[in-house]
Amino acid sequence: MGSTVARGKRGTLIRLISFDIDGTLEVGDPPGLIPMEAVRRAIALGFVVGSCSDRPLGHQRQLWEDLGVEMHFAVLKQQLSWVREAFPANHYLHIGDSPVDRWMARDAGFDFIHVEESDVLFELRSLGLLG
Repeated sequence: MGSTVARGKRGTLIRLISFDIDGTLEVGDPPGLIPMEAVRRAIALGFVVGSCSDRPLGHQRQLWEDLGVEMHFAVLKQQLSWVREAFPANHYLHIGDSPVDRWMARDAGFDFIHVEESDVLFELRSLGLLG
C-alpha cells in the first residue's frame, strides 16, 4: 500500500472483504463454513463487502436480493483487480475455497484466507465478524 491512508466516515480505516460463494458461504452450493451472520456484521461494521464468484453476476445479485443483503459489489473472480481500483481501502481480503481463489486474490494484491485450510472462523472472530 502507498503512503496515502484511505479513511471512511469519522476517519476510520477502510477494510474491504470479498467472499466467494459456493463452498465458502453457508448459502453456497455446496454450503461453506461461513455463516451469513459474518457477512451482515461486516457490512454493519463499515467494511466494503462484496462477492467474487464463478456464479454469473445475475445469480450473485439475485442471491443477495433474496437474502436482503446490500453488497457493495458482485463480480466474477477475474475482476478482483477492478475491485481494488474501484474501492480504495487500507486492507483487501478475499475468502474462498479453491486454488483459483487464492491465485486471483494474490494476483490482485488481496490477502487470502482459504476456508478449509485455515481456521476461518477464528480469523472472522479476530476481525470482529463473529461472536
